[in-house]
Amino acid sequence: MRIGVVVNPVAGMGGRVGLKGTDGKVAEARARGAEPRSPERARRALSRLFEAAPEAELLAWGGEMGAAAARDAGFDPEVLGEPSGDETSAADTVAAAEAFVDADADLVLFVGGDGTAADVAEALDGTDVPMLGVPAGVKVYSSVFAVSPEDAAHVVTSFERTEAREVMDIDEDDYRDGEVRPELRAVAHVPVAEDLQSSKQTGGGTVESLAAGVADDIRSTEGVTYVLGPGSTVGAVKAELGIDGSPLGVDVYRDGEVLARDATEAEILANLGAENVIVVTPIGGQGFVFGRGNPQLSPAVIRRCDVSVVASRSKLDGIPVLRVDTDDPDLDADLRGWTKVRVGRVERRMMKIE
Repeated sequence: MRIGVVVNPVAGMGGRVGLKGTDGKVAEARARGAEPRSPERARRALSRLFEAAPEAELLAWGGEMGAAAARDAGFDPEVLGEPSGDETSAADTVAAAEAFVDADADLVLFVGGDGTAADVAEALDGTDVPMLGVPAGVKVYSSVFAVSPEDAAHVVTSFERTEAREVMDIDEDDYRDGEVRPELRAVAHVPVAEDLQSSKQTGGGTVESLAAGVADDIRSTEGVTYVLGPGSTVGAVKAELGIDGSPLGVDVYRDGEVLARDATEAEILANLGAENVIVVTPIGGQGFVFGRGNPQLSPAVIRRCDVSVVASRSKLDGIPVLRVDTDDPDLDADLRGWTKVRVGRVERRMMKIE
């Protein structure tokens, strides 16, 4: 099999520093201390691929756009081109994918978010070459991504057919203002496998009684720091507490006071106390508790907190399992297993985290 590999080296950089994406914000992300996320996720996927299929032929774009990670994983890739400048661009991604098609690639494996997915789909439009994403962006709304880097390698080595899947994207400026309006950007050929995520959904039924119960419990505690995640369900909890929380960001709350609104990873860590609880909800139809839409909730944050998962019954009815993808495989393993999810004022449901 000939696999074209292209990496967006700046995908997801803005997440942990509160930018909710990196489109047009690379310089600001770096100024805030952001570090690249996608190169390591590329290495994870390709290392697992090398273990499973060392005979695979890899085509790559130069440097951090694929070749470096491929070599780190043990492959000797055929490098078809180089980035056009010091800062990579969407045009580089499109050029790479087009070159892979010309070189008779059987699959394009990309590492990035929805913007990268849209760029690859643009290049593959009109061809039969399938694409598969290793999730690394802040926005991962499309259904063309594997669940994790390791799952991507499994899909590459095991799929037997493809199907049409949607490539979605959102405007990051609207996203930063608290509005989510996913737009269909393309329909692409994607390998058929269980290890693919579904498209995100943006709602999940009524949450009034659930939010009231959680808010009552928060108000009844003293000295506990609550890290309130993004999403409409936790947003209802914030409204019950009477705070002007960030609808798509993370807020830190203790003893009736908002300590940090729309907090970055560093701000969350700076405001944690002796006892801390993350209140988080699964992301729509994907079921991700960590790893999609809340990169500020980093492994460093999670390890210092208890975790309270909340969701409406209707949301859980459409989710067979919960998932985590924290960038720390050891932490992912610690989080997996059965957990109680609060679904009402006092009611809870057991769900498995995989």
